[in-house]
Amino acid sequence: MSRLSPDHANSEEIIPIGELANTLGLTTRTLRYWEEVGMIESVPRADGATRGYTPYYVRRIRFIMKLKDFGLTIKEMQDLYVAYGEAKQTERMIPRLVEILDEHINKVDEKMAKLASLRKDIVEYRQKISSRLASSNTKE
Repeated sequence: MSRLSPDHANSEEIIPIGELANTLGLTTRTLRYWEEVGMIESVPRADGATRGYTPYYVRRIRFIMKLKDFGLTIKEMQDLYVAYGEAKQTERMIPRLVEILDEHINKVDEKMAKLASLRKDIVEYRQKISSRLASSNTKE
């Protein structure tokens, strides 16, 4: 169940870690790890209180999930967070994100070329062994 944080004057809804993990299809361990390595933050909490996330943090977590789907590494996401900075300036992060995405596009292009080449090699090899099989069957 979501609850309101007494620490936030604007009474933003705080989503507990377990609820958020279930909603996003993540584990609480993943969220804790991302926080440990400095990729996300949770709402400041009193001793023993459950971690919680405001809608702002949830948007950031969804953004990280998208970057993860794109193949960005933990290190790259940490670099983006540093570029984002304490001032929370998206315009500082965007140029670095564009660089990282360009690098990933190039990696994907390279992988696609290698896979296309591998497919061609497999098709040629299959044709070669099929021909051998066909010619050995006609000799019998």
